[in-house]
Amino acid sequence: MGENPPRSAGSGAGGPGMTSSRARPAGASAKSFAVPATTILDRDPSDAPAPTGASPGPAGLGGGGGLPRRRAFGTERAFRGVTLAAGAAVLVIIVAIAVFLIARAVPALQANTVNFFTFQGWFPNDPEPKFGIGALAFGTVLSAVLALLMAVPVALGIALYLSHYAHRRIGTTLGFLVDLLAAVPSVVFGLWGREVLYEPVRDLSAWLNKYFNWLPIFGGDGPFGRSILLGSLVLAIMVLPIVTSLSREVFLQTPAANQEAALALGATRWEMIRTAVLPYGRPGIVAAVMLGLGRALGETIALALTLNMTFGISVNLIENGGNTIAANIANAFGEAGDTGRGALIASGLVLFAITLIVNITARAILYRRREFTESAA
Repeated sequence: MGENPPRSAGSGAGGPGMTSSRARPAGASAKSFAVPATTILDRDPSDAPAPTGASPGPAGLGGGGGLPRRRAFGTERAFRGVTLAAGAAVLVIIVAIAVFLIARAVPALQANTVNFFTFQGWFPNDPEPKFGIGALAFGTVLSAVLALLMAVPVALGIALYLSHYAHRRIGTTLGFLVDLLAAVPSVVFGLWGREVLYEPVRDLSAWLNKYFNWLPIFGGDGPFGRSILLGSLVLAIMVLPIVTSLSREVFLQTPAANQEAALALGATRWEMIRTAVLPYGRPGIVAAVMLGLGRALGETIALALTLNMTFGISVNLIENGGNTIAANIANAFGEAGDTGRGALIASGLVLFAITLIVNITARAILYRRREFTESAA
């Protein structure tokens, strides 16, 4: 029997003669991973891998290096400083406005001879100044709330139509027109309400007084026309685009999975909106209404043109009369003396506090729904 030929030291049969072709990792080419044709056991201990944190080795061999040191002053830190300064500037401006109003209102309040919060008249230029914010605050809140009662249902209906019923092109076009309505100056709304809406509101008021005069809000003997009803109608038209735009954005942010799940269970489109869209967007709807309320509370020239300025607390909506804080400031500032201007600034301080409370409440409602605030940001 013949003997097998002896294996050479460079054969690929394992053992101490294993070549570098077997020791190369899978996927590494011979060009990028070249190892001398020596045995693994014959390697010098000094050839051990470098410890972690050393400088990277040649290309293709890997190895980690330390991360570059952060710059002492970079673009990110500069941007953070700019945004922080902008946010702080807003707070500084609000505090500065409050300090100005308080400083200018205190002398007039000290000269006032009646209770500022309960007196219903406005005589700050008399030798013994007498003025109060009661009637003005009541008219401001009444006209704003009545405007919301007329505007919010219409605004929500338009928002739902634009977001879930209208074709995309129609919805985009109508949404642009609604947003454009918010850009119309308030003086234009005031003139339009005074010249165009006056007669229809007067006729409607006479009809309501004829058949529903047993209700205090529709009582009285006239005249009718330039009333809280007319001013609130103009306010409702001005508030409509704000509530519509915000509500539409809220409805569009409803997760598609929630809507598809409701439809998959056999719900109609309205049932899907009622069970999936409206519950998800409730905080946003409330916030939109609150922002619209803040817009209505601060309106000036439109109400100054449509209301027949009177001082008194009355729930009658159709008789001539009514007044608001902002409208009274616009009408009386030109003829006011030193005490009169201080009294008007004091009334502005009350309006400032009311609108600030409204906006803080709206932000608190938004904060309760973190997913809405994060998606809106």
